[in-house]
Amino acid sequence: MDVADALRTRSSKRAFTSRPVPRDRVAHILGLAGLAPSGSNIQPWHVYAIAGAPRDALCAEVREAALGDRSAYQREYNYYPDPWREPYLSRRRACGWGLYSLLGIRKGDREAGLRQEVRNFDFFGAPVGLFFYIERDMQPGSWLDYGMFMQSIMLVARDFGLDTCPQAAWAHFHRIVTRHLGAPAEQMLVCGMALGYADPVEPVNAYRPDRLDVDDYTRFMGFGDPA
Repeated sequence: MDVADALRTRSSKRAFTSRPVPRDRVAHILGLAGLAPSGSNIQPWHVYAIAGAPRDALCAEVREAALGDRSAYQREYNYYPDPWREPYLSRRRACGWGLYSLLGIRKGDREAGLRQEVRNFDFFGAPVGLFFYIERDMQPGSWLDYGMFMQSIMLVARDFGLDTCPQAAWAHFHRIVTRHLGAPAEQMLVCGMALGYADPVEPVNAYRPDRLDVDDYTRFMGFGDPA
């Protein structure tokens, strides 16, 4: 698969089969992703790959926490603007309700919405979970580097017929995740990612949110007349 095809076929999958992904395949994907650029080649990523019994134990504890009192659980960093503003609020709502309508979840059905949200904490059934940590003294430039690294993982996975779902939701439960993984205190959880074989019969995997046209976010200067 070439890069263009990988970009076209990559989407966040929310239902996976139980087909295992061998350790050497995971290591190969991560090794290729490690070729991603980073400022001064500092490579600020720390990855924890989890499967089998350790995966199941972590998922069980976080699911229980997610279904209980969540007031004590929050990310260590701000992901979204606060307060929300346009046009980002409308895009967020369109994405969320587009997905929920496909799943038959009606607006206001908090119980059904919670059930779907908690599926994050089983990696949507994927057999492999990846967790990404960054050291706390790293600055925004290193977070930009991290995005390129993670995108590389998602694209390389497509070359092996695998799919992914990046999951910021795990960052709310960083204390539980860190305890299970044994990550040192100087590292902060960025997010998780499901890795596996997407279930082809699950309707949710057909969901593709709308994308902006290139002219909506690009200003071209000095190129002459449009082709």
